[in-house]
Amino acid sequence: MQVRIRHATLSDIPNIQSIARRTWPSAYGEILSWSQIDYMLDMMYSNEALLEQMGPKRHWFGIAELEGVPVGFVSFQHDYIEGGVTKIHKLYVLPEAQGKQIGYDLVSFVQLGTASVVPQQEAITLNVNKFNRARSFYERVGFKIVGEEDIDIGHGFLMEDFIMRLPLIRT
Repeated sequence: MQVRIRHATLSDIPNIQSIARRTWPSAYGEILSWSQIDYMLDMMYSNEALLEQMGPKRHWFGIAELEGVPVGFVSFQHDYIEGGVTKIHKLYVLPEAQGKQIGYDLVSFVQLGTASVVPQQEAITLNVNKFNRARSFYERVGFKIVGEEDIDIGHGFLMEDFIMRLPLIRT
């Protein structure tokens, strides 16, 4: 089983969209309404939204491939709001590919990329839905809960998140 993680390009937008649409029902189907899932998928994964993220917003994307087939992705941004912090905006692995350390490899991709490109970064942060079972994955990787945040995303929908942080180790 050969896992490869590479930087995504604009031609990967259909892969990112497909992975998100195939992953979200199992990730959020029991904790969010289907109307909120549809709304958020369109808001975050439309062609226009992804072009904005990959362009002016300066989000980096990594694609995980298993035997040459895209099975996961991560997006992150250096110097998010506060200097010295890289934020993981998205990290998803197809349900059938979970449990194969691909999520761990995607976090490592962010850590290594951050350390080599922006060595002054102190930590990686992310938000996770308070009821998402992915929280235990992030804790196993070393993230700790440092706060809570409720975000109004429009149309009467609210994201109820934990803020998690992973300090970067200096070598």
